[in-house]
Parts: sequence; structure tokens; C-alpha cells
Amino acid sequence: MANELTHFDEEGKAIMVDVGGKPLTVREAVAGGKVQMKPETLQQILTQRMKKGDVFSVARVAGIMAAKQTSSLIPLCHPLPLSAVEIDFDSDPQQGQVTISATAKVTGQTGVEMEALMAVSVAALTIYDMCKAIDREMVIEEISLLKKSGGKSGTFTRKIS
Repeated sequence: MANELTHFDEEGKAIMVDVGGKPLTVREAVAGGKVQMKPETLQQILTQRMKKGDVFSVARVAGIMAAKQTSSLIPLCHPLPLSAVEIDFDSDPQQGQVTISATAKVTGQTGVEMEALMAVSVAALTIYDMCKAIDREMVIEEISLLKKSGGKSGTFTRKIS
């Protein structure tokens, strides 16, 4: 059954799923999230006036590094030979909102959803860290899987409501 939990054995003990018999396929996942902040804070980011440096460049590198470390942080994730990780930022200066998207790709035996989600999460946390001195009211929200493709379960696309 497709909805059964796979990280437990028959006795309920946690296991790392054996993917050894699965074929190599191209897999891709896209995750997204948002950081809500004061419009003045976002304006300082966009005009490169943050004392800690270029916020989006640092957050991008942090997100990529996090994707590469996912299996070290999420106990039952497989280490994956990622072929690409891309992180993009879209900002709405009037609303004080930064939207983050991360795309992770691999040719492997298991998906890259966790890597994409980890990239968004750490990029958002990095933005928070770099701006917290001037805006402690920032909120990280709506981190979610937006799309995935490849593997036996096929394509998933989040329905936007």
C-alpha cells in the first residue's frame, strides 16, 4: 500500500529503508517557504545595507550546504550524490516578504524531497540570523514540498488554494 509508513519494521523499530533493489532514476524536488519581515528590513537587504553582508548570497550558500548535509541531520535519510541544488529568492518590498524556492536534483534510488526542504529551511534561518539585530519579529512560514518528480510514485504537484 502506497500510504504505509516505510521507516519502521514489522516490530515497530525505526529502520533505514533498503533502496538497493530500486532502479536509478532522475529525481527532482522543489520546496518553498517564506520569511515575513518589516518592509524596512527587506529594504535594507535589497539595498545591500545589512552589516553582516549580502543576505541572499549567504543564505543561498547556506541552503546549498544544508542540502548536502541532510542525511547527517535527518536520521533515516540516505546520503545522496546531489547533481544540483538551486535556490532562488523573490521579494515583495511592500509586504516585507521573501519567498524562497529550492530545487534539488539527483540520479538515484530515492527522492530528494528532504534535501529541497532542508535547503529552504536553512536559507530562511540564515536570513533570520543575518537580520535579527534589526528585526526580531520575523516569521518563517509555509515551508512545504511544492513539486517532485521521478521514482515509482511519479509526479506530485502541490495544489495552490
